[in-house]
Amino acid sequence: MDTEERLAVFLDYENLALGARDLGITFDFGPIADTLALRGRSVVRRAYADWSFFDEDRRALTRHQVELIEMPQRMGASRKNAADIKMVVDAIEMAFEREYISTFVVCTGDSDFSPLVHKLRELNKRVIGVGVESSTSRLLPPACDEFLFYERLEGVEAGDPPAARRRRGGPRAGAPAQEAAPVPPAHVAEEEPEDIEEAATDPASLTVAVAQTLAGLATTSDAVTASVLKRALLRKDPTFSESDYGFRSFGEVLRHLAERGLVELSPGPAAGDPEVSLPERGGRAEAFALLAAIIAESDGAVPLSGLKNRIRKQQPAFSEKALGYRSFLQFCQAAQAEGHVALRWDDTTDDYLVTT
Repeated sequence: MDTEERLAVFLDYENLALGARDLGITFDFGPIADTLALRGRSVVRRAYADWSFFDEDRRALTRHQVELIEMPQRMGASRKNAADIKMVVDAIEMAFEREYISTFVVCTGDSDFSPLVHKLRELNKRVIGVGVESSTSRLLPPACDEFLFYERLEGVEAGDPPAARRRRGGPRAGAPAQEAAPVPPAHVAEEEPEDIEEAATDPASLTVAVAQTLAGLATTSDAVTASVLKRALLRKDPTFSESDYGFRSFGEVLRHLAERGLVELSPGPAAGDPEVSLPERGGRAEAFALLAAIIAESDGAVPLSGLKNRIRKQQPAFSEKALGYRSFLQFCQAAQAEGHVALRWDDTTDDYLVTT
């Protein structure tokens, strides 16, 4: 029996885009798509806005197979209210007409959508919310089964420091905002096609992809089998193929990683479909010890920025993602939890300081 979750994704695009702009970043649907791929198969993706105000965003959303619902501004009407009403009507209609959809993903921080969330849950639907923390109402997250803050998702570029994100009770992103300076696009170094292909098929990138995906699945499931892991990898990258990395099967990939101590395999519910998990310790103990040693050598507090490069000078192959962490900050927080280092935010340097 197929128990795979079917997701319908609805984006209040104006709320998300303006909320991200307030953080000094450009909204990208990719991190949301990757995160939802760990939770099920997205069968519907719709974004609602007056697209004449977000003309440059159309192409990026289309690349992610997001259907753009146009809500043009009319005289005497609020485009924001029109988009909200259309989004609510479509979601309720889909809840009644498409019983196979088990999870609704409501991407907004606007508390006006709380009644929609309550109604969907009344209809026995699971609801996941996604919003920018600084523009998310305090009323919305508790109404959802799960709520994800956009800036905390893996793959979202860093914006303002945490101190600037504590204004959760502030105005909604849909409200009039002061004109912000344009955000320059991230510089992407030009690469030859051969270099891009080589980077994509680098065995180290396979290790990182498996570890990241496995760590994400472990937060939502007690047991992760090889087939579930492979499906999640394909959701994140439909072109994924273990043959690109020189392996004949996905089972061979897992055995290779298990021999290197990067994953652990145990008997699963069916023959040929073992359970996969990250080692309880793995290489984390050595990485934590190296981190602590570098901090001790510095004889004082060390800023978080630049610390990763210092680790790589001593251990070039270091990657926190290969250890199952979404970011270097999360890796340091795990080291702090085990008593290796201590972190504190410093307003003067506008950065975390790490001490032993």
